[in-house]
Amino acid sequence: MASKRKRIKPSHLYIALALIIMYMPIAFVVANSFNASKLSSVWAGFTLGWYKELFADRSMFEALRNSLLLGLLSSLSAGVIGTLSANGLARAKLPGGGFMSFLSTLPIMVPEIILGMVFLAFFSLIGLPFGIVTLVVAHTAFSIPYVFLMVRARLAGLEKCYEEAARDLGANGARAFLDITLPLTLPAIASGMLLAFAMSFDDVIISVFVSGVDFNTLPIKIYSQLKTGVTPKTNALCTLLFFATVFLGLGSIWISKPKRAPQRADNR
Repeated sequence: MASKRKRIKPSHLYIALALIIMYMPIAFVVANSFNASKLSSVWAGFTLGWYKELFADRSMFEALRNSLLLGLLSSLSAGVIGTLSANGLARAKLPGGGFMSFLSTLPIMVPEIILGMVFLAFFSLIGLPFGIVTLVVAHTAFSIPYVFLMVRARLAGLEKCYEEAARDLGANGARAFLDITLPLTLPAIASGMLLAFAMSFDDVIISVFVSGVDFNTLPIKIYSQLKTGVTPKTNALCTLLFFATVFLGLGSIWISKPKRAPQRADNR
């Protein structure tokens, strides 16, 4: 019998159209980062010169260092707070647990410009100088929901018998959490922290409101340069940031993916 030809379904066309709309601008930026011409509409040959100019820019790498430090501090803080809050909400069985979960994830749904204005007003009210401290506090606040959601989903799929067995053997609540719950939820914690780091590293709007004059992040640096026009060096930087974000996203998926237990061979 002749093999039947596979027909293209409309759903395949929808997916292809969505992928083209999402990734065509990114592909355009990546291609122009290797373009020898300063004009994006003219291809003058392949070059790595824009990457060399980028790596020679000390102010850009200082902003990159600040962004890495900010992302590390905020993701670590969000990891601790989000893990403890998710574990406490799952174990406490409060009457308003659903409402508490809604409040814990609300910063994800609030527009960033509103969060930025709120943080600006709050820090000005308490007299906290704008700089690394205000940036860490603000980024931690909007990063906590990412860790909270990942850990809460992991806790919902865990059997309570493990922790109950530890309590029966004499372990207190803290010991059972450190020896049983924490190792089982560690992949979800790491995955949430990677997402929190990526969101902190890419943030522009909130950082503009709460950053000081002495501490400049990489997204703010790029945003200030875009006011004078997009240069090929900016395309090179955007390409590196895009692949770094993809790497963090894939790492988050790989860490959160459940591992299969090794099967033992039957001895006959």
